[in-house]
Amino acid sequence: MSESYDYLFKFLIIGRADCGKSCLLHQFIDNKFKEDRSHTIGVEFGSRIVTVGGKSIKLQIWDTAGQERFRSVTRSYYRGAAGALLVYDTTSRDSFNVLCNWLNDARTLASQNICILLVGNKKDLEEEREVTFLEGSNFAQENELIFLETSAKTGENVEEAFLKCSKTILAKIETGELDPERIGSGIQYGDASARNGAGTLASGQQSRSRFRPDCSGGCRS
Repeated sequence: MSESYDYLFKFLIIGRADCGKSCLLHQFIDNKFKEDRSHTIGVEFGSRIVTVGGKSIKLQIWDTAGQERFRSVTRSYYRGAAGALLVYDTTSRDSFNVLCNWLNDARTLASQNICILLVGNKKDLEEEREVTFLEGSNFAQENELIFLETSAKTGENVEEAFLKCSKTILAKIETGELDPERIGSGIQYGDASARNGAGTLASGQQSRSRFRPDCSGGCRS
């Protein structure tokens, strides 16, 4: 059975290794915690259809490897992304300190109007916290990002992160700030009804397959 949706959004999950990016993807797609702690090699892909603002939206999500040796490979997946989750580990100061590197890559290589949501993951490990909520919030505000703390283990705010980003993109489409027909926008029309402004209900279809800040370039920390 073919999938029915109004729009397709291309999403990225970016950030340093060991931040729980793959766990966020698995929690969102499969509604369960990924116990396997192995690092992503290259990229992992997943998709899910959600309902946002009365529209059915298919999210195509690319989970990129956070290890430096894969950066040249994963950068090629930035092109034409409409949204991104920029992830750090609330129990790792080092993961927070390199956020600017990932943010600059996204803003340089992806769609010029990419919507980026900053995610402080592993909020369930409160006793091991090294980065405060206020620090994350301030970084997001200074760099014009949306911000949430999540727990891929408990599922807290995981779906909300993807939905918040999707709502922002949809709002920009509806105001004309984003054009799905522009090449490289990271957005595609699904059914013809979306092109004509009529919404459809979402299905539950989903799939998954394996496949010290340096703040140059405008990022502020």
